[in-house]
Amino acid sequence: MNMRQGRDGRERLVVIGGDAAGMSAASQARRLRSPEELEIVAFERGHFTSFSACGIPYWVGGEVPERDDLIARTPGEHRARGIDLRLRTEVTEIDVAGQRVRARDVDSGAESWTPYDKLVIATGARPVRPDLPGADAPGVHGVQTLDDGQALLDTLAGTPGRRAVVVGAGYIGVEMAEALIHRGFAVTVVNRGREPMSTLDPDMGRMVHRAMEGLGITMVNDAEVTEILTGADGRVRAVATEDAAYPADVVVLGIGVRPETALARAAGLPLGTHGGLLTDLAMRVRGHGNIWAGGDCVEVLNLVSGQEQYVPLGTHANKHGQVIGSNAGGGYATFPGVVGTAVSKVCDLEIARTGLREKDARRVGLRFEAVTIESTSRAGYYPGAAPMTVKMLAESRTGRLLGVQIVGREGAAKRVDVAAVALTARMTVEQMTALDLGYAPPFSPVWDPVLVAARKAAARVRGAQGPS
Repeated sequence: MNMRQGRDGRERLVVIGGDAAGMSAASQARRLRSPEELEIVAFERGHFTSFSACGIPYWVGGEVPERDDLIARTPGEHRARGIDLRLRTEVTEIDVAGQRVRARDVDSGAESWTPYDKLVIATGARPVRPDLPGADAPGVHGVQTLDDGQALLDTLAGTPGRRAVVVGAGYIGVEMAEALIHRGFAVTVVNRGREPMSTLDPDMGRMVHRAMEGLGITMVNDAEVTEILTGADGRVRAVATEDAAYPADVVVLGIGVRPETALARAAGLPLGTHGGLLTDLAMRVRGHGNIWAGGDCVEVLNLVSGQEQYVPLGTHANKHGQVIGSNAGGGYATFPGVVGTAVSKVCDLEIARTGLREKDARRVGLRFEAVTIESTSRAGYYPGAAPMTVKMLAESRTGRLLGVQIVGREGAAKRVDVAAVALTARMTVEQMTALDLGYAPPFSPVWDPVLVAARKAAARVRGAQGPS
């Protein structure tokens, strides 16, 4: 009989983090075990639970009218399900040997220890803040939580100037740039890469570049920020690179995020090359039978490359939580890995990718053939048909699909799901050409654009192999 069961006969599950992975785990464990069998205590340092971080740019831009529209389940709803949820409470230490966590009340500073039988670490990610002069000045914002989003909106409302600089051009940077345009700001994006959206190959990122400029966004590529300049009042006034300074009344950091694993590192838990926690297929922290981890604080297996990867997405976090909750609640589930699927948009330009980019394939030693095709979202004669570009990578010898990138207008992005399924099934591009996809002129040409790319890739693979 362990420490907790010796007190009231119940096991105690402690969850660190109240967003997607943490509260999904708590909710799933509660479905499997009653409050009389399993006590669940969840700590969240912020004001909100179970919210959509992915929706924050659309709230900031005004497309989602209310903050609460992004909240899937409120603290009250979690508590009504028998979860002891403690908001504004930050876990500051994990004592693995003693099976307990130390938590601090954010408002009062009071600290206390809470023992656990089972522990879930769902601490999420933190926005990357460059180690530069002025990076912490008033008017400089990272956007990761609803609190962050509200702080940015307050700054936008209270700023008389209408100049914004976004640092970084990944998903968050691109989406925040569009949001700021919707708010009436003149926007400059400073990006150290050749093209925006480094999750795409540069030739596909160039299309995103053109779309952003079409919105009136000023793109500055191949530029490294050296300093964030401030005025006499201490507030941000410009973003400086080696070559120029770009005036700014507000700065948004869209450089990306890193796993929030300081607690795990201090506790001696295993971390990967990207700084995320390492888990087994059951999302159990490696080497620790009663500790699980999920969401943006973990690394996952990429099923195409065979290597661990850091992929902070809400889709994965919710799946991790379901798996963790099932296992912590006495059931059984696994999370086999990812293929790296993601979609986004700039105005009406849809952007999608799955699998490996060219540099990913080279890094893991794969030889490949790359093809790019132009097609349309519908039959060319049907009203509303829009152009679409599909890029596909296939392994040289086997023809196995390695990756797909799609940029186009309405109807482009979700076509990547076909490729994601094919990657998961380890299909060859030759096999893909026979897929029985839905067809009618309002939805697709006779040959769907993904299948057109597969046909071209299959021919390229055959040609690279030479005559038999």
